[in-house]
Amino acid sequence: MLTFPLLRYKRSMLIAVLLFAAGIVLGTVNTAFLQSLISGEVDKLRQVSSGLKASAQPELHFFVFIFINNVTKSVLAIWLGAFFGVLPALFLLLNGMALGFVVAASGEAGVNISQLIVKGLLPHGIIEIPALLIASAYGIKFGGLVWRTLLVSGRPNKAGTLNKEWKNFLTSAVGTTLWVVVLLAVAALIESTFTYHLMQN
Repeated sequence: MLTFPLLRYKRSMLIAVLLFAAGIVLGTVNTAFLQSLISGEVDKLRQVSSGLKASAQPELHFFVFIFINNVTKSVLAIWLGAFFGVLPALFLLLNGMALGFVVAASGEAGVNISQLIVKGLLPHGIIEIPALLIASAYGIKFGGLVWRTLLVSGRPNKAGTLNKEWKNFLTSAVGTTLWVVVLLAVAALIESTFTYHLMQN
């Protein structure tokens, strides 16, 4: 059964939210330092954005680019969380830092922050950000299970309970991956149409 995964692993979800929030705070602290670190990536994104805007069907091309980019990173955050939860933790911190940096740098450049949030972030962000948090929370849970499996490897009395938890997790993770893909498709559709046109005004 494909159940919505938001509250299934509350502890991992809380960790994901805290890591993302910490990233946002870090992103607003020293924008000059971050600019020096990610200036190359920012320039690449600007070039890609300019190319997509100049295409015959910018909305379609933006949708494909945003969807593939977000789905790839989110699915990797879930399944490569097996490596002790390191990748989803970094994913959350970096995405939080990028968001904090964009908002802080825009404010320094004289952009109206309220309009940026309402027009540029909120329409798709209310779907995209929870999807990213869910994916990362599952990756963190995956890493936690790997740690626990290693710790109880010499204690067969706990192996049965852990095996059941593994089975439940893997079944849930497959369903969650499908949910995340659906949510990110909706978010990409909103961002490539509604958000795109709002930001042109």
